[in-house]
Amino acid sequence: MKTNSIYISLVITVATLVMASFEVAAQDYYSTQLTLENINIVKDADVTNISLDINLNNLNIDKNELLIITPIVVSNSSENKKELDAITIIGKRRNRVLQRPFTYEGKPNIDIANENTLIRNNESSQLVSYTTSLPYEEWQRDAQLLISTEVIGCANCRDYEPEIIVTDRILTERFVPEYQFSYITPEVEEIKERSETYSAHLNYVVGRWDLLPGYENNAAVLAKVDDIIQELKGDNDLTISNFTITGYASPEGTQQSNLLLSQRRAQSFAKHIEAKYGYNSNQFKVEWKGEDWNGLREAIISSDLANKNDIIDIISSVSDIDARDGRIRAFDNEVTYNRILNELYPPLRRNDYNIAFVSRPFDVEEAAEVIKTRPKLLSLNEMFHVANTFPAESAEYREVFEVAAKTFPESETANINVAVTELNNNNIDAALERLEKMKDSPAAWNMLGVAYAQKDMDEQAEEYFNKAIEQGDEDALHNLQQLERYVQDK
Repeated sequence: MKTNSIYISLVITVATLVMASFEVAAQDYYSTQLTLENINIVKDADVTNISLDINLNNLNIDKNELLIITPIVVSNSSENKKELDAITIIGKRRNRVLQRPFTYEGKPNIDIANENTLIRNNESSQLVSYTTSLPYEEWQRDAQLLISTEVIGCANCRDYEPEIIVTDRILTERFVPEYQFSYITPEVEEIKERSETYSAHLNYVVGRWDLLPGYENNAAVLAKVDDIIQELKGDNDLTISNFTITGYASPEGTQQSNLLLSQRRAQSFAKHIEAKYGYNSNQFKVEWKGEDWNGLREAIISSDLANKNDIIDIISSVSDIDARDGRIRAFDNEVTYNRILNELYPPLRRNDYNIAFVSRPFDVEEAAEVIKTRPKLLSLNEMFHVANTFPAESAEYREVFEVAAKTFPESETANINVAVTELNNNNIDAALERLEKMKDSPAAWNMLGVAYAQKDMDEQAEEYFNKAIEQGDEDALHNLQQLERYVQDK
């Protein structure tokens, strides 16, 4: 298992670690005669392991005294503190006293752990190899290792020497991954072809297709059509290229007659536009769909009909289109049918007209204004340059990418760029919700990996990083390495 550690291979003489304010010359502390070697502090999963060697070669302990060395882990930023197992160094004469089997008045009662005890032979080479461990806690990331030394004399008097700092930090700071991801610069759109679709709910005499401007509310409908076309024709930023007119009918009557009716009504509407606005037939595409059952299904789903599920079942299960209308009519003695006939059928009788146009190029200053009111006239590339006129951390910067995604909801580039802004602002859930709709897109895989990694969904993150790496994504390779280090550190 990989570990997070600080390893100090140099020999550290304790005398050099005493604080500057401590006057060594004032008193010959035993701690100054110790040398610490091979200090190794390792975090291994949920345990912090500490090992070091204490070289006693220079220690000249009074034969009647006993030296207790206690390593202590102390937080630099809180009150957390943990004393570790002590090491006891005993003078020869003191050891004989402690070994006496009988008790006597004044005999000191000292609790000594035998495994960390050594009898000092002055002027000889001796080494204490010390190892211990403690449960890992987060505060240990910012903790130092101290050595506390206590001298116990023959009369059981105790003398505490100044604490010594062995190392300022026992562990490295928690590894914080730095994932690489970036905005996608959209390609330049040489010809910006756009379109808008509108509906004209014109009224016709039953069974007829002649467009009568004065019939019922046709004048108001045609006035609205005129407003739309005149606005587009008068817009110097675009050029209308063609119209597509599509006729629809409601389901009453036969399928064949309604198909013909939708055709002729669409053609009559096209002739009206051609004559009024000076367009020729080459600029028109006329289509007809007949009965609009899809539109009826959506209308029923949105309605408050008590038995709408039964009607939807008829539409879904009856393959004979002419039989559907009859089945609906027969349902509950035509009560439901009459509501559908009067409320839901009329909007289905319409001509949809799609106006295609080409938008001119805009420089950045122009685009910054156009995006506020008519963003559809811009390309994603133009919007991208508008965004970069703002500071990357600003609300305006993020808003441009949000507008881009709303304007071009099917664009992978637009949606990935919004996800980047969400991740940069730590809105991980919002980014992930958007990116998960593009799981099959290689362009989104690295970003998906980043989003999953920041949710601590490590397996999913690794999966998408690897998929992106297979596509040659260098950022994903870096990110996988960052994830692996983070997981090891956890």
